[in-house]
Amino acid sequence: MDVERRQFLVAGAMTVAAVGLHTSSTPHELAAIDRATEWLFSPRLTAASRSGKVVLVEFCTYTCVNWLRTMPYVRAWSQKYRERLLVIGVHTPEFPFERDVENVQRALGRMNVDFPIVLDNDYAIWRAFDNHYWPALYFMDLQGRVRHHHFGEGEYEQSERVIQQLVASAGATAIDQRLVSVEPSGIELQADWTDLRSQETYLRSDTVEELGRPWSLSGKWTIGSGSVTSTAPNARVTYRFHARDVNLVMGPSHRNQAIRFRVTIDGRAPDSAHGLDVDDNGNGVVAEPRTYQLIRQPKPIVDRAFAIEFLDAGAEVFDFTFG
Repeated sequence: MDVERRQFLVAGAMTVAAVGLHTSSTPHELAAIDRATEWLFSPRLTAASRSGKVVLVEFCTYTCVNWLRTMPYVRAWSQKYRERLLVIGVHTPEFPFERDVENVQRALGRMNVDFPIVLDNDYAIWRAFDNHYWPALYFMDLQGRVRHHHFGEGEYEQSERVIQQLVASAGATAIDQRLVSVEPSGIELQADWTDLRSQETYLRSDTVEELGRPWSLSGKWTIGSGSVTSTAPNARVTYRFHARDVNLVMGPSHRNQAIRFRVTIDGRAPDSAHGLDVDDNGNGVVAEPRTYQLIRQPKPIVDRAFAIEFLDAGAEVFDFTFG
């Protein structure tokens, strides 16, 4: 598995590998989807249920902020072109807790997902597509052939034009050529690319000793191969960042825990710079494993010091992302 599959996409404006129409040799990719047995928001799909429709396959994992920011567009395409377009989300997990069907269903349910999601815990569909990234879009014609692909965020106009071309070739008439209009909010709001200088950062054993890293730990922690876990109250993570948003993938180390935390920015309560998951005073609770939006600051965007203090033991912290 490509361990840089998301870091690679964070740099720049997420427009990697948007290519012209082409044709793959065989439709084995859809055959891998047909073999899957676990589906959300839909009965198991078959070749018959896809008949007469082009297919848009999007690889996702529910904590990925890059994927979350594509969702307003993918939902809008699913609704606008539903007579001739079938959107299928392939949930291929990055973190161990994303293999839990209850976690996935709860997270995606909050996002108002209205298209089928197939669970790909064993990476069988990922390998069939030779995919390496979240998010990744694959546009398939009526014969199940990949005609276009796009990795990462952005290029939404080009992607929709490809959809229009494919649904027209599938027999759709009187296609509305106007592009969808979306108004993202919350964590789905597009990143502030002009002021985004901090990069995704994993907290784990192979990064804790990196020279010049922008983050540090204080208090009592267990350092694991995929995360760090607080083992006593008042453990802290600090990060010097430059971005509008600070997001953190984290969760309780055991089910049914509720771990209190407090966030500061430049040593003070965030006030109007607080994210969705904290109040003006920086208080919040970790009760499930997911992406938490901790800071959304107004301009001016400058270098700032972020800190999160866990008031209870048992917080498992995986990954910082920014927007």
